[in-house]
This record gives sequence, C-alpha cells and structure tokens, in this order.
Amino acid sequence: MTVQLPDTLPQRIYLLALDPDRGKPRMGVHLNELVRAAALSDLYLAGHLADEKGRAVVAVRHPCHDPVLETVLEELSAARRHKWQYWVGRRGRQTAAAVRDQLADGGWVRVEKHKILGLFPSHRITPRDPRLHGRLRHRVTAALRDPLPRIDPADAALVSLAEAGKLRNVLDRGARRTHKRRLADLNERTGPLPKALKKAIAAQDAAAAG
Repeated sequence: MTVQLPDTLPQRIYLLALDPDRGKPRMGVHLNELVRAAALSDLYLAGHLADEKGRAVVAVRHPCHDPVLETVLEELSAARRHKWQYWVGRRGRQTAAAVRDQLADGGWVRVEKHKILGLFPSHRITPRDPRLHGRLRHRVTAALRDPLPRIDPADAALVSLAEAGKLRNVLDRGARRTHKRRLADLNERTGPLPKALKKAIAAQDAAAAG
C-alpha cells in the first residue's frame, strides 16, 4: 500500500524535522522558523506571494485551500511590506502548532500531551506510519540526483529548506559538500526563502548567545 504524504510543504518539512524516538523535533532544529519558511515557500511557489526588492508582497489573494497557508497569507495581506526574514521569524510557534494539529487530524501523527518534570506542558509526536520519513527522504534523494527539469518545485523547496534549516538527518556535511552545485540550483528554483531562513536562524542564535 502506497503511503500518502501530506499535501503542503510545511507539513512535509515538519515530518522531516521529527525525531520519532524522542517524540519531538530533532536536537538543534529551529522548527518554528523552518515551518514558517516552508509555509511562505508554498505560497511563493503557488504565486500568492512575490518578491519585490527583497520584500514579500501579496501577488494573488484568491483562496489557497489550506487553512494554515490561508492564515499566513492573511497576515501578510493585513500588514505593510517587510523583508522575508521578518515573516520567517514571526508567529512561528503558532504556525508550527497549527501544522502539528493538521498532521494529527489527518492521521499522519499521534500527539500525546504530557508535562516535563511534571510542570511544563509539552507534546509527544509520533508518526503513525514509519514509512512516511522514508518516502520523504526518497524525494530528497531524487531532487539531488534526477535531471533538474524533472524536479517538482515543491521537492526543490523541501531540499533547500532542509539544508538552510540544518536538518542534518536529511543532509549531513558530506551530502552538502557532495551536492553543493545541485543545492545552489535548487535554491535558485526555490526563491528567497532559504536565504531568509538562514538569516532568521542566525539572528535567533545570536540573540540567544547574547
């Protein structure tokens, strides 16, 4: 039986970022920024958003048929124009939680509430089908090896964001070195979000260190 992947880029990147043994995102992963960048990439690739001198602008406002993406698009529609990095770093926790709930409602993950040390609310997130991660990894491998014109733009974005978001379980140092040229080509196809994601993560790391 074929494993059906979720439709949207933020849902797919969320699954890739999970550590199924720990029931949470992998150590060191900036999940909120990663999911926000994926949502913005989805909207950009679909033509809802465009780049204007390094700023995100709403190009097409018609419904995008996904409530999480629709919410992000509403945010941009109601605000003045900002650089992509600003939007990657904004409301990431809410967006990631909404994507997690989508995955749970769609049957891709099981979400169990618990408290860390009996005090701090948290969630344990377990993929219901272990083949999901393998299917996503297969798409990553194909995007790195197949002829560039045959690669789905969403898969190009998935790989570019995994690299920018430091998902080392997807692209370790050796893979990034081996596929350096291809990664540059995929980034070109993805648009401004991989670079914006890197900047947002660097800014958050600098703030935490300071």
